[in-house]
Amino acid sequence: MNNLIQEFNDYRTRMNEVLLSKNNLVIKRLWNLDTNAYEEGALDKKTKEMLGLVASMVLRCDDCIKYHLGKTYELGVSTEQLYEVFAVANIVGGTIVIPHTRRAAEYWEALLKS
Repeated sequence: MNNLIQEFNDYRTRMNEVLLSKNNLVIKRLWNLDTNAYEEGALDKKTKEMLGLVASMVLRCDDCIKYHLGKTYELGVSTEQLYEVFAVANIVGGTIVIPHTRRAAEYWEALLKS
């Protein structure tokens, strides 16, 4: 697995374990809501992950972007579809999203090579 991907996944897993080990009810409930929000419903998981990716890009959360890129990759989003997601995020978020789009493209390329 590519170092960029491995480092992100390892760090995320390790720190999630730390956070959840503190047994904070609010954090656990929030994370449960987050998990359930992306489950199959009136919208399929793929669409929900693409929506999450747009929101993450507009909010400029690189960790969130990487997470949603990983999920969209797992769910079979094509590069063509992904670049349409990037376009929507840049239209909604403005030019300040461009650096995040560059890093998202880098991460996507790493996923494609993994």
